[in-house]
Amino acid sequence: MDLGLKDKRALVTGSTRGLGYATALLLAKEGCRVAINGRDEEKVKSAAEKIHTETGTEAVGFAGDVSQISVPQMLIRQTVQAFGGLDILVTNSGGPTPGSIDSLDEVAWQKGIDSCLMAHVRLIKAALPYLRESDSASVLTVTSYSVKQPIQNLLISNSVRAATVGLTKSLALELGRDGIRLNSILPGWTETERVTELMANRAKMNNSTVEEETRKQTEQSALGRIGQPEEFANAAVFLLSPAASYITGVMLNVDGGIYKGMF
Repeated sequence: MDLGLKDKRALVTGSTRGLGYATALLLAKEGCRVAINGRDEEKVKSAAEKIHTETGTEAVGFAGDVSQISVPQMLIRQTVQAFGGLDILVTNSGGPTPGSIDSLDEVAWQKGIDSCLMAHVRLIKAALPYLRESDSASVLTVTSYSVKQPIQNLLISNSVRAATVGLTKSLALELGRDGIRLNSILPGWTETERVTELMANRAKMNNSTVEEETRKQTEQSALGRIGQPEEFANAAVFLLSPAASYITGVMLNVDGGIYKGMF
């Protein structure tokens, strides 16, 4: 199937590794010009060069922490200057500090809000003038299946990411007549550095090993395994593409069947 992505212009934040990188790479393979982002300038440069080398498609990199108030607008401006416009926006950011209500302080909560809610708000708001000029504008927020089924010891993520789902659905309704589609993917446990860090945290809490904690987690999935970033990217790129032109306001679980609810 031709997804209709050739020469589209995309910004994918949080994309030097993990889900974001896999999505940016697959967009580039489909012929999309991509801007990637991360906090470390050297990693951003390296990832952009790797994508360009592998795909032959234009890839640029811009460093910046999307949780900082001025960075989202800067990233949108840089992307538009590089590509002359914007068709696709993927708002992805690092996960907040794990912990319980007793262990998490005000600073941790505010960082979580800035990273997992306000980064999405600021990026989308800054991108709107350019998305309104596109004939195939699409936004994807990356959240977590925890918005439907809370995950133990991830209190901030469970709480704040739910607000981002509310934001996504609301904006899908508000901006549909402008020709802008908004969807969210709710990933489950996927083989990324972030998940390895969370498994190490669990192992420390439970006096266990990363391997044992990972095994226990995979047993909860219908497919009995951890997902791969490429499997997330396959769903993400389809939702972002013109091939999904009548899909908006969808909160899609890509979680191997770990979510147990009916809806």
